Amino acid sequence: MRIDKMLANMGYGTRKEVKGLLKGGNVRVNGQPEKSAKAHVNPENDQVTVMGEEVEYKEYIYLMLNKPGDLISATEDAHETTVIDILQPEDQVFDPFPVGRLDKDTEGLLLITNDGQLNHRLTSPKKDVGKTYFALIEGKVTAEDVEKFAAGVTLDDGYQTKPGHLEILLSDEVSEIELTITEGKFHQVKRMFEAVDKTVTYLKRTKVGKLELDEELDLGEYRELTEEEIGYLKGITNLE
Repeated sequence: MRIDKMLANMGYGTRKEVKGLLKGGNVRVNGQPEKSAKAHVNPENDQVTVMGEEVEYKEYIYLMLNKPGDLISATEDAHETTVIDILQPEDQVFDPFPVGRLDKDTEGLLLITNDGQLNHRLTSPKKDVGKTYFALIEGKVTAEDVEKFAAGVTLDDGYQTKPGHLEILLSDEVSEIELTITEGKFHQVKRMFEAVDKTVTYLKRTKVGKLELDEELDLGEYRELTEEEIGYLKGITNLE
């Protein structure tokens, strides 16, 4: 990899700014000064320092965000604040994107990465990766609804959903439920309940597969995934 591209990718400035660092003698490769922007380095084997600080190169970034209900799941938008807008600059330089989408008013677990292959596999219906939601429902959710969801319900556009696993936590005038589905159709959870004449009043995603939202993350906070968590996601999508 060209050294100017590597340093730009790691947030040390634009290509032009990086060239200035190089020409100024601020960059060393394996202890030797490097002034050429065209020089090639192996990020895995070569030691690169900028002003004496070692560059810890990584190609991919994997983040877990506890999404608040006022951000849109997009990389950029002319009018709305996106989940990418709230990331720190050192994370934004990786050009990450949300894995799938959560509706603007839906809270909870959203994965963000620049690993396109993992993103594709996690969102592919063929992989049957379950996404689990906690929801408040206006109206009593019954065992009959559980059976209907298990068989798949017909949405307002005629689409027949794949089976969903519905668990009733509280059945009352306002019910509490957990629902696991393997698809991500537009407003799917809300439309599934509309199909059984009920209304979702609050929705939060709690799991992707068995990966749970970190309870220590407040709304709007995020952290990097651990190596174990990354390995789990790659494992369930056969990416290892």
